[in-house]
Amino acid sequence: MNTSWPLDTTVSFDPYFGEPGRDGDQGCEILADGKVFFRIKADQAKEVCIDQFGRISPLQKTEEGYFEGTVEMGCGFQYFFLKVDGADVLNPYLPIGYGCCRPMNFVDVPVPGEDWNALNNIPHGSVARHYYYSTVTEKTESCLVYLPATFDAAKKYPVLYLQHGYGENETGWVYQGHLLRIADNLLHNGKMKEMIIVMGNGMTQPKEGVSRDMARMLFPQVLLKDLIPYIESRFPVLTDKWNRAMAGLSMGSYQTSIVTLSNPDLFGYAGVFSGFLRFPHAGSPEKHLALLEDKEKFNDSFKVFYRAMGTGDQFYQSFADDDEMLKDKGLNMLRQTFPGGHDWSVWRRCIYNFLPLLFQE
Repeated sequence: MNTSWPLDTTVSFDPYFGEPGRDGDQGCEILADGKVFFRIKADQAKEVCIDQFGRISPLQKTEEGYFEGTVEMGCGFQYFFLKVDGADVLNPYLPIGYGCCRPMNFVDVPVPGEDWNALNNIPHGSVARHYYYSTVTEKTESCLVYLPATFDAAKKYPVLYLQHGYGENETGWVYQGHLLRIADNLLHNGKMKEMIIVMGNGMTQPKEGVSRDMARMLFPQVLLKDLIPYIESRFPVLTDKWNRAMAGLSMGSYQTSIVTLSNPDLFGYAGVFSGFLRFPHAGSPEKHLALLEDKEKFNDSFKVFYRAMGTGDQFYQSFADDDEMLKDKGLNMLRQTFPGGHDWSVWRRCIYNFLPLLFQE
């Protein structure tokens, strides 16, 4: 079996698949037409299928005890549930990432015509994990920090705070989003400014006493009170608003809206990917939206306010409703749509288009 994995996985950069006859002949293969061939060893099982959030593709059992099948998964990064007799099974012979609040198997099908996130033979930046104490959650939190290949501690850099979506964590933009590949290529080709990029865990959980639904919205406080001060005390960064940006996808887009619209004195750039200015199920007025009623202040506050959505996104109606809300307000916003759903194929396009807009003269 001609098996290959994407380079960006949470478990191994260059995995070794083992020998045939010792389970090394199971896994998946992306075929030339973009379909994915699966071979799963489950000789005691009655049924094995690929579940893409309700779209079920059964695999067929062979005489050797394997379950095989070719599935059209779609392009780009695709999570799926491997179901064995109705139970979710994390298979170690398939690529593993983190999503849906758990480790997940996935495939990453190349998108025709997109090579801007390739791991080319160019200088590459680094990502390191950092720990900081949060006065909001009263415990130690984690973030990942990207430094460009040209990083020089004697210089000062602008900062982008970049957030993931619900059920993911601070690793999402690295492993699923290909942030390093995208930023390294843009920098190498002179299409974006040097910057530091900080990825925090937006699924913040307090030490005690707050429901999980409330806890997810603690991150704006953590960012302002703890993460930004930590970054500015440890890294050579510029600290004025015109050198500070925030962006996020899905849940992270709503966190971005809350933070930037509530604190226009702190942020000069905002990116809302698969994005919500308003919470999709909000039943009461949201204070951060007040800035949208002041055209002059809003336009003076942001050099770039970027909104984007996949045309097949399950939340597209929320995006359209925000379009209607913004109509005739005279706000300087950049709006884009891309083919795709609520998934990483869209979010990679968002960050690829957003990064070159930041910190320009």
